[in-house]
Amino acid sequence: QVQLVESGGGLVQTGGSLRLSCAASGRIVSINVMGWYRQAPGKPRELVATITNGRENYADSVKGRFTISRDNAKNTVYLQMNSLKPEDTAVYYCNVEYLYYTGIRISRWGQGTQVTVSS
Repeated sequence: QVQLVESGGGLVQTGGSLRLSCAASGRIVSINVMGWYRQAPGKPRELVATITNGRENYADSVKGRFTISRDNAKNTVYLQMNSLKPEDTAVYYCNVEYLYYTGIRISRWGQGTQVTVSS
């Protein structure tokens, strides 16, 4: 069984910063893509950022403010969020695509962490 544990959410004022982390553990052979998504109330889940083979991809709404990174030795992905805005308020989910020890490629979601930006 593979587990994803997210941390780092919270309440912050406009212009503030937060750092999210998501650690994957279990019988993982290799990880392909790690990413962050978010879902605000009444809206569909949307991509925030992904990182694979060192290549980063960002939603236009967060470019220049958010930075995604990963520590391959720890199977952990981070999301540094700066200059936060009220519209960034959402539940943030990490997603990891990995090769399980059985040879099956799996995509798994974290449990979600709430980020609230007050105006």
